[in-house]
Amino acid sequence: MSFVIAIDGPAASGKSSVSRVLAGRLGAIFVNSGAMYRAVTWAALQEGLDPNDAAALTRWISTLDIECGQENARSTIRIGGKDPEPFLRDPHVNGAVSAISAVPEVRRVLVEQLRRYAQLGNVVMEGRDIGSVVFPETPYKFYIDACEKVRAKRRSAQGETDAIAARDAYDSSRRTAPLKVAQDSIVIDSSTMTLDEVVEAIYPHLRNLGLKFD
Repeated sequence: MSFVIAIDGPAASGKSSVSRVLAGRLGAIFVNSGAMYRAVTWAALQEGLDPNDAAALTRWISTLDIECGQENARSTIRIGGKDPEPFLRDPHVNGAVSAISAVPEVRRVLVEQLRRYAQLGNVVMEGRDIGSVVFPETPYKFYIDACEKVRAKRRSAQGETDAIAARDAYDSSRRTAPLKVAQDSIVIDSSTMTLDEVVEAIYPHLRNLGLKFD
């Protein structure tokens, strides 16, 4: 039987890097849910849509040609046949992704896409509501956190300037699928840990939860 490991956390907590490495070591598919929301955000901005116009975004998302797949054990997304990957970290995408991700219909459409990955095999999926909304039934739930100062430094090293505190507040307070620690998540503070140390810290918990791997 295939497994889903859910790894949630706030911006720049390290959850994407941890998920990518863990998936590689376990031979699972790495799914970057954040990239999907960024891709839809990029597409909306290309259409000239207002990130705060929920009604327009709701009408638009139902017409959007979204193709989610996997290549080399990593999730992929194409919008209207185009690969948005080069644009996902653009400043205007950074500035709009929280607002567009908060639209209920946008989340409904992408959650449906995300759940399909479990049909393809073992999955390690990162995001903000994977353990609480997308796969609440999985026993393998982790929440990777780090202090605001460390996350801001990591964000800056990535060449991004979005305000960590404002992003946290927006993501945690939205009505639909807010960022939160799922009740049965295992919390790991990565503030003073290396990437490998965080990954190694996950293994004992997976074994205790009954997941068998080499």
